[in-house]
Parts: sequence; C-alpha cells; structure tokens
Amino acid sequence: MKVAFIGLGHMGEPMSRHVLAAGHDLVVYDVRAEAGAGLIAAGAKWAGSPREAGQDRDVAITMLPTPGHVREVLLGAGGLLEGLPSGSVWVDMSTSVPEVADQVRAVAAARDIAVLDAPVSGMAAGASAGSLQIFVGGDRAAYQRVRPLLAAMGDPERIVHVGPHGAGYTVKLMINLLWFAHLTASAEVLTVGVRAGVDLGVLRSCLLASPAASNFLDRDVLSVLERGDYDDSFALALACKDLGLAVSLAGAVGVPVEISAVVEQIYRRARAQYGDNGGEMLPIKLLEDVTSTALRLPRD
Repeated sequence: MKVAFIGLGHMGEPMSRHVLAAGHDLVVYDVRAEAGAGLIAAGAKWAGSPREAGQDRDVAITMLPTPGHVREVLLGAGGLLEGLPSGSVWVDMSTSVPEVADQVRAVAAARDIAVLDAPVSGMAAGASAGSLQIFVGGDRAAYQRVRPLLAAMGDPERIVHVGPHGAGYTVKLMINLLWFAHLTASAEVLTVGVRAGVDLGVLRSCLLASPAASNFLDRDVLSVLERGDYDDSFALALACKDLGLAVSLAGAVGVPVEISAVVEQIYRRARAQYGDNGGEMLPIKLLEDVTSTALRLPRD
C-alpha cells in the first residue's frame, strides 16, 4: 500500500518502521524534521506538510498527542484532508475523542474518504516490538481493507474491530483509566503494607495469589520495584490528558465516576510535583516521598 504516517514520537516512530519493514511505500511527516531522519535513511520519503503527505496515498495514519493536534493536522491550512485522494482511508491511532473524527468525517464523506479510529495499547515497548493491541472503530469493510497494514504494527491476534465510529477511542480511554486506577490503588496498598511491617516481596506474592491479582501487580509495577524506573516513555502530561478525556466522556454519557475523578487529581498532583515530562508511574513516587518509603525489591 501507499501509506502516509504523521506523528513520529515514542510510539509513531517505531510503528512507522514496522510499516516500512513490511514493504509498504511510506511517506512520513512530523513537526520535528529530525524525527524522520532514521526512517528516511531506511527508505521512507519525507513530506513537507500534512497535505503533501496525503497526496496519492491509499492510507494515511496519524499518531498524535492530543485531539487538538489531530484537528490541526487534518483540518488546518495545508492539512492532511486537503491532500488525501478519493477512495483513501484515514486511520487515527491517537488516543483521542469521537468529536474530532466526526468533524473530519463530515468533510471526508463527500469525497469518499473512509475514517477509522484505531488507538493502541502496549506502550512504547509494544510499539518497538510490533506487538500492539489495536482497537478499531468504524466501517467494517474499511477495517478489513487496512487490517494487513495494522498487522504490521500489532499482534494479529489482538487487533479487534470493536464497533462503530468512536468505539475504538472509547475502549482505549477505558483501558487507560483502569490502568491508572490500578496504579494508584496498588501504590497505596503496597505502601500501607510495607509501612505496617510486611516484606514487599511477600506482600506482592500474596496479592498475586489472591482475587486482587492484576497484570499491573504482576508485570508493569516491576519497573519501579526492581529499577526505580517510572516509565518516562509516556509523560504525565499525556496521562493527565487521557484521564481528562475519560472523565469528560463519563460526564457526557451521564455516569458519575468519583473514583476516576480522584485518580485524575492524583495524576495532576504528580504532574505539578514532577513536571509534564515525568513518567506515567510517578504517582507511586508521591507516596514514596511523603512516607519516606521506597518500594524496592532486593536485588538477587
């Protein structure tokens, strides 16, 4: 396929590498020209604008930080939508909201341009490994058309058509919301237990053998417990953005989300304490700092 890829950050750069490695004709664009240097060296072509990136492409993929960035790239002057030809497909793999895609679709439909939301789960490690989980919302025929392309970036067993337009965005926001809630609750549980005198390794083993077990306790938290790594591949500013979108969605559909609102505020406190670019697991450090209790497993 002739593919355009816009957004070459922690996720987009390795994702686009997999697209290129799968043999697709790839054009890339990012506001930071240096972000595309490695891809150009590997055989991709550089576009001077989103509009130029979309010209003569079968599929255009965006992987951008916020809904505002998506709106600007698609609908701004010199935007992607101006360049895409009739019959093409726009696939937004950003963590975003249906509102922006609806605005694009209102214009794209008249030109026979299909629109899919296809956000991902798996963090930067999954993007690098090509093992992302992908949740696709939109027309099923358009999904089937681009599925081989998605399979270049994700685990084919975990690429799922989850429903109509917007369903992919919603599933992704709910996954992030629950993961952040797991993190904040786990930080409290582990800190209370350790402060009360239980060995951290023993406590974690007991939790994993109980109905309270979670993938977060089993795998994700180990970066903190073993290495003091709070995962700066996903910034607190983006985590707060996602939480804000999730809580806003809850309000839009009339669901009270008191726990989620508290989780959002904890993340905003961590952002204020450690900065926009701090790692997404720094809410754990909030408790470590206030209690002078480092959650670390002994090294073998």
